[in-house]
Amino acid sequence: MTEAGLAADTLPAEAPAVAPERDLFSKFDPLIAERAALMASGVRDPFGIVMERVLGPTTAVIKGRETILLGTYNYMGMTFDADVIAAGKAALDQFGSGTNGSRMLNGTFRDHVEAEEALKEFYGADHAMVFSTGYQANLGTISTMAARGEYVILDADSHASIYDGCKMGDAEIVRFRHNSVEDLDKRLGRLPAEPGKLVVLEGVYSMLGDIAPLREMVAVAKKHGAMVLVDEAHSMGFFGEHGRGVYEEQGLELGCDVDFVIGTFSKSVGTVGGFCISNHPKFEAMRFSCRPYIFTASLPPSVVATAATSIRKLMGAADKRRRLWDNARQLHGGLTALGFRLGTAAPDSAIVAVILTDQEQAVLMWQALLEAGLYVNVARPPATPAGMFLLRCSLCAEHTTEQLDRVIGMFAAAGKAVGAIG
Repeated sequence: MTEAGLAADTLPAEAPAVAPERDLFSKFDPLIAERAALMASGVRDPFGIVMERVLGPTTAVIKGRETILLGTYNYMGMTFDADVIAAGKAALDQFGSGTNGSRMLNGTFRDHVEAEEALKEFYGADHAMVFSTGYQANLGTISTMAARGEYVILDADSHASIYDGCKMGDAEIVRFRHNSVEDLDKRLGRLPAEPGKLVVLEGVYSMLGDIAPLREMVAVAKKHGAMVLVDEAHSMGFFGEHGRGVYEEQGLELGCDVDFVIGTFSKSVGTVGGFCISNHPKFEAMRFSCRPYIFTASLPPSVVATAATSIRKLMGAADKRRRLWDNARQLHGGLTALGFRLGTAAPDSAIVAVILTDQEQAVLMWQALLEAGLYVNVARPPATPAGMFLLRCSLCAEHTTEQLDRVIGMFAAAGKAVGAIG
C-alpha cells in the first residue's frame, strides 16, 4: 500500500462552494423560507417545545409554568402507573440499560417474550411480534407481506408509516378515497383476481380523530379475496369490550375477518415500541424475513417490561375506558357549543381536532393557549389533508372534569382573540 493510501483524509483549508444544482438541500428552500417567516412574526416555535418536568399524565412544566397536557396520546394515563414504573426499574436493575443487539441474535431477553405473551393474551391471538417502534411495525409488516406482483390497497389518508412500508416493498400500490367503501370496492374490482392483495386500514385516523367503517370495508375486501391489516394505534385500550380496537367495537374477529393488527406502545400503553399480531399459522416466518425486525437493535429490557405490565393492566381497565369516553364527550361538546369547527360531528374517539382558517391563525391560537397554560398539537400539511390547519387535542383518562372546564374556557378566550369564533 502506498503512503497516500495510509494518509488520513484532510479537508482543504478553503472548501469550494457547492454549485446550486448540486446542493441536495436546495429542495428544502421553500420550507426553510416558510419557517423563517413564521419565526420572524414573533411566535414561539410550535415544533420545538421542551418539557422541563413532567408532573403526571396530564401536566408538565413548560418554560417554568405548570401546563395542562392535551396533546400527548397518553390516552389511558399509564405513563405514571406505579406498577408499570416498578416493572421498568426492576428490569433496569436486573438486565441493564440495553440489549446491544437484534432480536435475531442476542437481543431477545425475558421481557421481550413477556411483552409478546401479554399481547397474545390481550388480543386472544396466536402470534405477536414486537418491533422497536410502531413506525417499524408498519414499515416491516407491509413491506414484507406484499411482494412484487402483489397489491397493497390503502386509504388515501393513511399514516406516513403505512405509505413508507408500501415504498419499501415491491408491491403495486392502489389508493382509494378516505373511508369510501364504494371506492374501495371499485378499485379492488379492477384488479386481476390471481395476485395476492393486502387491504390496509386504520381504526382511528390520527389527524381528525374519525373512525373507519371497518365492518363494511372488511366485507368488501373479503369479497375480492384480499387479506386485511388494521392499524389500531389510536384505538387500543378503549375501543371494544376488551379494548382491542375499532375492529372489536364493530364486531369483527381476528383470524376470521381481520388478518393482522398493528399497534404501538407509545399511545395507550404509555411507553415506546410497536407490534403486529395475527392468527395466521405461517406468521412466524415474518421473524426470518422482515428486515426492520431483523436488522435493528431490540428495545431495552426496561421498556418491554413496562409494556408487558401496562398491557396486562389494560385488560381490566374498564373504569379508565369509561372516564376517557366521558372526557371526550365533555371536550367535544364544550368546543362545539363555543362554535368551533371540529374534525368530527360527534366524539368518535379520544382525538378532538379544531380546524382553523390557515397556518397563521392556527399558530397564533396555539401560542395563546400555551401562554394560558395549555399544550395542544399544531398540525399542518403534509400530515393533514391538503390546505388543512388544525389544533389536535388528545384526551387522557386521567384528565379531570375541572381540568377540562378550564381547557374549554381557555379555548373560548383564545378563539375569540384570533377570530376563530365570534
